[in-house]
Amino acid sequence: MNILVTGVAGFIGYSLSINLLKKKYKIYGIDNLDNYYNVELKKSRINLLKKNKNFFFRKISVTNKNKLNKFFIQKKIDIIINLAAQAGVRYSFENPGKYIDANILGFLNLIDIAKNNNIKKFIYASSSSVYGENKNFPLKESEKLNPKNIYAVSKKLNEEIANLHHNISSTKFVGLRFFTVFGEWGRPDMFMFKLFKAQVTNKTFYLNNYGNHLRDFTYIEDVVKIVTKIMNKNFKNHEIFNICSNNPQNIYEIANEFKKKNNVKIKLVEMHKADILKTHGNNKKLSKYGIKLKYSNFYEKFYKTFSWYKKNKIYKF
Repeated sequence: MNILVTGVAGFIGYSLSINLLKKKYKIYGIDNLDNYYNVELKKSRINLLKKNKNFFFRKISVTNKNKLNKFFIQKKIDIIINLAAQAGVRYSFENPGKYIDANILGFLNLIDIAKNNNIKKFIYASSSSVYGENKNFPLKESEKLNPKNIYAVSKKLNEEIANLHHNISSTKFVGLRFFTVFGEWGRPDMFMFKLFKAQVTNKTFYLNNYGNHLRDFTYIEDVVKIVTKIMNKNFKNHEIFNICSNNPQNIYEIANEFKKKNNVKIKLVEMHKADILKTHGNNKKLSKYGIKLKYSNFYEKFYKTFSWYKKNKIYKF
């Protein structure tokens, strides 16, 4: 089976591709190597992927339709897994135009590519941010959506676009509402790696909203297993799944626990306007489709990630 992974240099794209290559799939990866965070970190991921003979990479942006069309020539791609997007909820307040280009126009380009190339299945990344502020926890996929920033709006629109095209094309669409994914090779702009970097470099870590947040952290290996199982399932309808652990953690407790063991300086600050107070997803829909998983212990994987972070000197990126 031939699979196109967009955003392959990203955290989830890289981790998923490594797993699929082990299973002998042929992976065509594209990425624009955007400088939203350190490009050298992204290139490091690509270099590791290139060690496998079944991995083929091209630097292409999903916003460039001409290059996308040329890329597809003579390639018999069966599945598109679209993980390409402008990430970062807070950054969406600074540069909203990038979210329109990458997350919406780029998504439409790939939809058109899928139609013209008879793609069997189109799996795409949505986000828990589409729920916005809510109190009906744990959140089910059927919950009313209430996005509060342009990033979340772009993901909600992706879902609506996919739903429209599912009804008029032969391609089957599956949306993945990722909750807070963490683990090795994660993004340096995320809470966990910022905390680790502060400890290693002896800097102060600024904890937003005085740590009064709850996050449904989901370990990257669990995410990869779930997405791989979804990839091999057949769905009649456009399905959307929460990709979450259903086990939210208190941010202050995590930081305080880490501080006790690792002597990091923490300063409590006010809430950022882009932040959501709580994320907590219901993952029972996966079970209804026969996708079952024993989820990882949070603190075990948290400290495993920290050990990996120090060993690989990720704080230099």
